[in-house]
Amino acid sequence: MNDFTPIPAPSELSAPFWASGLDGVLRLQKCARCSHIRFPLDPICPRCLSSEHEWTALSGRGTVQTFIRFQRAYDPSWEDRVPYVVALIQLEEGPVMISNVVGDGALEVEVDDPVEVVYEHLGTNAALPQFRLIEEK
Repeated sequence: MNDFTPIPAPSELSAPFWASGLDGVLRLQKCARCSHIRFPLDPICPRCLSSEHEWTALSGRGTVQTFIRFQRAYDPSWEDRVPYVVALIQLEEGPVMISNVVGDGALEVEVDDPVEVVYEHLGTNAALPQFRLIEEK
């Protein structure tokens, strides 16, 4: 964790999401009525309007839909991370997340590259999902 990384203040709704990364498993809400996996988090399913849900483990794998490489820091607290990549990740299970691509080769990322989730621990009760490039098997 860096000095500038904001620590989330989990709500009753978001606490399971932030805590799920502590064991390295990406979990999102799954509607108990229609099985829609929803992200961003929501107390009501956007498909069937049910308020019932469970937290389900996902593969943590996806593909890069689009991305941007930041070449300069727009705030001095980000200077030690430049350059870095922010991407839209299409998860295998359907939802799209915005996150960083980190690790080896991150600056060479391309659209449709396969990625998998990794976590940056933010204190003792939260972990930030990020993604790294993987080779197709």
